[in-house]
Amino acid sequence: MRQKMILLGGPRQVGKTTLATSFLTPPGIDHPAYFNWDFVKDRPLISSGELPWQEPVIVLDEIHKFARWRGLLKGFFDKFHRKTSLLVTGSAKLDHYRKGGDSMLGRYRYFRLHPFSLMEMSSNPKATDLDHLMKFGGFPEPLSGSTERELRLWQLERTSKVVREDLRDLESVKEISLVELLVEALPTRVGAPLSIKSLREDLEVAHETVDRWVGILENLYYCYRIAPFGSPRIKAVKKEQKLYLWDHAQVPNDGGFRFENLVANQLLKFCHFRQDTQGHRMELRFIRDVDRHEIDFIVLEERRPIFAVECKTGEKMVSPSITYFKPRIACPRYFQVHRGTKDYVHTGTGCRVLPFTTFCHEMKMP
Repeated sequence: MRQKMILLGGPRQVGKTTLATSFLTPPGIDHPAYFNWDFVKDRPLISSGELPWQEPVIVLDEIHKFARWRGLLKGFFDKFHRKTSLLVTGSAKLDHYRKGGDSMLGRYRYFRLHPFSLMEMSSNPKATDLDHLMKFGGFPEPLSGSTERELRLWQLERTSKVVREDLRDLESVKEISLVELLVEALPTRVGAPLSIKSLREDLEVAHETVDRWVGILENLYYCYRIAPFGSPRIKAVKKEQKLYLWDHAQVPNDGGFRFENLVANQLLKFCHFRQDTQGHRMELRFIRDVDRHEIDFIVLEERRPIFAVECKTGEKMVSPSITYFKPRIACPRYFQVHRGTKDYVHTGTGCRVLPFTTFCHEMKMP
């Protein structure tokens, strides 16, 4: 059985380089087997294949910014895979940007690195851990910095690099200033059905253009959209989508939308972890019908619901939407998570109402 190379994708500044170089001995970017396409002196070595093939692991960082990177990796793999392991990282969806050109089918496995989750902060998370994660987000630098000033400066720098560097390197977009306005508008759109029409009117560009820009921001791991779940027994909406940010700390902390985004990020991480490591086909969706009954999230495995989650900031009674959908959608478990301390099973529906910290611990969230 021949060895596959590893493609590691994820948001900018999530820790991909740190994780990748930890496989080198000694670890770190000073190792002779670490190469970064953004470092000018490394580019001719990468493109010419002048790499230390005697090393057990070679790390290639941001190589997807090279126009012919797919064919280059294919050639590297076919010639050297029995001698060394290739670990390729990038701040974009490498599974998207690998399409076209020479096929790498059967030559790689793709993994996605997420920001820190609640369970990574503590094996038995408390409300204070959740408050800290809510305030500073899950990215390593602001989470460890723990000051609002450092968080604001980091967010400005990251957003600028995503729009002005990553987007420029990977996509043909002339109206960078309008994309910046779009990025500023998206945090206030979290949690509600995303209206491309409203964004089009605000930016005064075509519908297709806004939709393409949002798709690009998804490919750059700035945001993501989830689709509605349909069932024969409900009149589900079909075209509406909901949008969330990879950095939930950018979402205004009012009305519960930041908490909802945090929960979305945890559930997406759960789905990606199971899909990338176990091979299950996982999907994160939401439930909403034409009469506006809604449950925030439903997780599918092999196209079948395995559990649904409703988010509430306070310790409230079970949502009427759960009462409405439970007899109509065959889902084994329904949860309502909150930031309080109450934990009980609702008698009428069997829905578990519990703190989000308890949910993450009991569900063994990654």
